[in-house]
Amino acid sequence: MAYNPIKIFAGSASMDLAQKIAASYGVELGKHTLLRFSDGEFQPAYEESVRGASVFIIQSTYPPAENLMELLLMVDAAKRASANKVVAVIPYFGMARQDRKDRPRCAIGAKLVANLLCAAGIDRVMTLDLHADAIQGFFDVPVDHLYASPIFVPYLKSLNLPNLVIAAPDMGGTKRANAYASFLNTEMVIGYKHRKKANEVSEMRVLGDVMGRDVVIVDDMVDTAGTLTMAADLLHGLGATSVRAVCSHAVLSGPAYERIEKSSLTELIVTDTIPLKKPHPKIKVLTVADVFADVMYKVYTHQSISDNFLGK
Repeated sequence: MAYNPIKIFAGSASMDLAQKIAASYGVELGKHTLLRFSDGEFQPAYEESVRGASVFIIQSTYPPAENLMELLLMVDAAKRASANKVVAVIPYFGMARQDRKDRPRCAIGAKLVANLLCAAGIDRVMTLDLHADAIQGFFDVPVDHLYASPIFVPYLKSLNLPNLVIAAPDMGGTKRANAYASFLNTEMVIGYKHRKKANEVSEMRVLGDVMGRDVVIVDDMVDTAGTLTMAADLLHGLGATSVRAVCSHAVLSGPAYERIEKSSLTELIVTDTIPLKKPHPKIKVLTVADVFADVMYKVYTHQSISDNFLGK
């Protein structure tokens, strides 16, 4: 066996995406089992040697919390089986919205998850479009923060929209939206929203002119789709010719599908970091497999990955 081989494994939450990443990389997914006990407890085990190997474990950590626990156990199992390096590939990093104390006596979930992963023994993390860039600093190991823009931008260009304008759904998303506006050489408008409580927007306004424009809203995730569909309807009411949205992570919980169906959205473009609960004619899914496979290869072969982040 070659020294320090690469081994790619998939958690239950990301099996389909992991198959695509492994195929793009040019290797077979590693074999492992998940023993489930009668009470719901589970135990992952590798069915092939990982001694001295660089082990990449692909698992998004969206709810339920079992997905995170499975990743932690898989990391622990790899370390105890004498893996040389263990890289947690987390296409969607759950708890990312809990990146700070935004009210008294609340948890900072993203920091806790980072602590758990480091305690389990990871040597590196790869993830995509974090809700907050600062989460990278929560880890005591290197973090490769990838972007979906290399797959979204070419798709948007292929649409040949005649009067394109990029929209940020809120003030916090202006940096991301501005990057897309630069890539596409177009203008940007900004949404202002006021929340009374989580997942519920009470008021929204738009800063900028969208009359006769083809608007593309850019965000890192779509959860209940309340903000997104409210923005789409508002933009359409202000004279936008069409309204699309690109969102890296399709959480799509609660009434999301119903809201998307009834909204003025022409199209919602997402990635496969989270598998869709069901297909929908308005939802277009683009895979991030090649993006991850490319960076995994460069990390494994000790090549620079700076070019993957230029201008993002």
